[in-house]
Amino acid sequence: MTKSVIPVGTERSVARQEANPFAFLQQEIDRLFDGFSRNFPAFTTSGAALPRMDVGETDKVIEITAELPGLETKDVQLNLADNVLTVRGEKKNEREEKNKDYHLVERSFGSFARSVQLPEGVKSEDITAEIAKGVLKVTVKKPAPKQSKQIEIKAAA
Repeated sequence: MTKSVIPVGTERSVARQEANPFAFLQQEIDRLFDGFSRNFPAFTTSGAALPRMDVGETDKVIEITAELPGLETKDVQLNLADNVLTVRGEKKNEREEKNKDYHLVERSFGSFARSVQLPEGVKSEDITAEIAKGVLKVTVKKPAPKQSKQIEIKAAA
């Protein structure tokens, strides 16, 4: 695989647009992180892995599925605020092994939050969620489309 030796920022322009050295530094840092995140798409700056999430829709509902292996209902929160649905969770794992030659204790934990913008007018009572075998399935009933009414224009007298 070959890579371009020309630094290209997020705007994909080859020419330098500013002579400001700090702007150039910012472009280089952005390019570095863009390249890094391409290799690790589920990695965040906090070190926690984001769960994979699929969003699909039909005429009547929006279906959201999130892979949450090892999590149960008590480990996950679902919130709706300002038409944004947020899935939050925390995974805690502890393993202990005792043998006559060694004693091993491993602990790991991490939290995540994923958000999805929903259409205007969605109500929390129109949302159902269930988790089974590490997969969260959220179904959101779409609000009825707003009816538009044509207004008659009268000629000025």
